[in-house]
Amino acid sequence: MPSDSKSHSVPKVRTLAQFFRGAAWRMEMLHDYPFDLLIWITRGQGRGTLDGQRRGLGMHNLLWVPAGHAIALDLGKQSSGLAMTMPHSEGLGYPPELVHLRVRDVHAQSELTGYLEAMAREDQVARPFHDESSRAYALLLSVWLRRQIISAPAEPRQTAGQRLVSAFSALLARDYASGKTMADYARDLGVTPTHLSRVCRESCDMSAAEMLTQRTLHAARDRIESTDLPFQTIAADLGFGSAAYFTRFVQNHTNTSPSALRKRAARL
Repeated sequence: MPSDSKSHSVPKVRTLAQFFRGAAWRMEMLHDYPFDLLIWITRGQGRGTLDGQRRGLGMHNLLWVPAGHAIALDLGKQSSGLAMTMPHSEGLGYPPELVHLRVRDVHAQSELTGYLEAMAREDQVARPFHDESSRAYALLLSVWLRRQIISAPAEPRQTAGQRLVSAFSALLARDYASGKTMADYARDLGVTPTHLSRVCRESCDMSAAEMLTQRTLHAARDRIESTDLPFQTIAADLGFGSAAYFTRFVQNHTNTSPSALRKRAARL
């Protein structure tokens, strides 16, 4: 996404409110990133869709979300936490798969919070060599994360339906801007549209079409509200046949025109 791919050339820590820019849709609609993301929830609870699997989330939960893995978070208004972003494939030993940990050990909680807060201070003060210091903390975080994964209870083996939904999520992250229909994705996965929709709903309370709509709408709103690109260009970039069709799509799903969304974002 244009607004998210520019400012993550070095590890960086922000609050969840800062990372999602105070816009609930940025967090709640299905999306993915071209960089790696670590989320540490320090207060509150809610639910999340992680690679197409619906999960409960709470205080002292950690999410490691590598680039290209789909997430959507529905956290309560009282929830808070920290987000660390870093370039993908930095070679620091982070796992290639999405990870969800419930960190119950108080010492481990304190250790993780300390690393993240130290990284945040480095970025705020901007002392000499702060980029190198941030990378060093990111390496320590990688060691911490791998230790926690080793000691965590084994995850239940995924069912065939869950594996299918995860594969669909991966294809969405790769091809959402191609203009492909849900039926096209089902054909690529070797199943019927009806079967794909059924297993998606069982796994994450959304049909396959709804997942595709959310991913496309998130990208559309990000480009509308974070760039000055002409709507015709955005429509073409996201695989829409015309700017008029793109405008109807946004209007139907937000009850607001693209131009009104852009003006409101500029005011905020």
